[in-house]
Amino acid sequence: MFVNRAASNKANVAWWATVVLFFVHGLIVSSWVARIPAVQGALHLDNGVLGLTLLSLAIGAVCSIPLTGWLLGRYGSKVVAAAASSLFSVWLPMIGLAFNSASLACVLFVFGGLAAAMDVSMNAQGVEVENEIGTPTMSRFHAMFSLGGMIGAGLGGVAAAHGISAQLNFLISGAINLAAILTIARLLLDTGRHLEATEHSLPLRRIPRVLFALSAIGFCNLLAEGAMGDWTAVYLQQVLRAGSGTAAMGYAVFSASMAVFRFFGDIITSRLGPLLTVRTGSLVAAGGLTWALLMRSPEWSLPGFAATGAGFSVIIPLVFGSGGRVKSVSPGAGIATVTGIGYVGFIVGPPAIGFASQLFTLRFALGIVVGCCLLSALLAQAMRDLQPGGVGSRNLPSRPPFEELP
Repeated sequence: MFVNRAASNKANVAWWATVVLFFVHGLIVSSWVARIPAVQGALHLDNGVLGLTLLSLAIGAVCSIPLTGWLLGRYGSKVVAAAASSLFSVWLPMIGLAFNSASLACVLFVFGGLAAAMDVSMNAQGVEVENEIGTPTMSRFHAMFSLGGMIGAGLGGVAAAHGISAQLNFLISGAINLAAILTIARLLLDTGRHLEATEHSLPLRRIPRVLFALSAIGFCNLLAEGAMGDWTAVYLQQVLRAGSGTAAMGYAVFSASMAVFRFFGDIITSRLGPLLTVRTGSLVAAGGLTWALLMRSPEWSLPGFAATGAGFSVIIPLVFGSGGRVKSVSPGAGIATVTGIGYVGFIVGPPAIGFASQLFTLRFALGIVVGCCLLSALLAQAMRDLQPGGVGSRNLPSRPPFEELP
């Protein structure tokens, strides 16, 4: 009993350490995003050049994910998460040293790679902690990322309003986040599961069918999230003739709804189970966006965007976590596969919507997102085998009462 209690205490401490990881990731990413206009102005970049420069960030992310999966299989999530998050914090101030578009692209390539490495490794750590605790918790981890993003963006806005340079902003943020990571790194969970004889690299022909389905769900949802981020305000302004303030509210209510519902996502998952949660969330998102696209008034469309955010909120945390529980595949390789394919959707989503809007209309183009939600609902059947006792799952405990969560 003493051993079990000690193991439980260790898992609870690791839970809080993982919370910090997700929060810090959100802070770092939003610190950069909030100061993009300042960096653009300082380097005198037009929108076209900036867009190409930002593409290097996405390319860096996609390139680093397979390597991160291999490192997770070899060294475990504790080591990789601590190293990736520390380097990510250190690299943030390097953005302020860029002196032209080429140097910025190089810095952002590494920044994107480290962002993805931290993303994959902290999700792998989250799966390890969730397995030890034996109850859903991935949604709250991702909620902390959203909260960190909101706070980081707010602080970046305050810094900009007070004339604080982007370089100083990045330096302060990087130093504070590095201190937080160094404080909690030793508290992360090391279960030794990376030493199991599982595959750490996944040739395409050997990817389990259930992992293909999870990756497809991740692709659909991240494509949809990317499209919502880039096109919601444009839709409200160009199609519904909303003012700039109302147009900005579209993505704001989408993001706020997603953040709030992520805090309740673990309760929902513990009651419904992963399959029904993903399917219901997908259908809610499809219904919400359909409502928003059918409305002729900007104000009436906002509840639809809020419902879309609520529907998306729990899906990615569940899919990433499930990727780390596929039988015969190491957690690192599973999460890296789902995340890598999902990132591709995030990259191709916004330009695909733009291309479709040129051929048809923006309202019709955003219908692609509705289609992605419906496809996600159909593919949710794959989650059945990854529930406790499912044929594709690892040996997970049955769901205990939610009150036992940290």
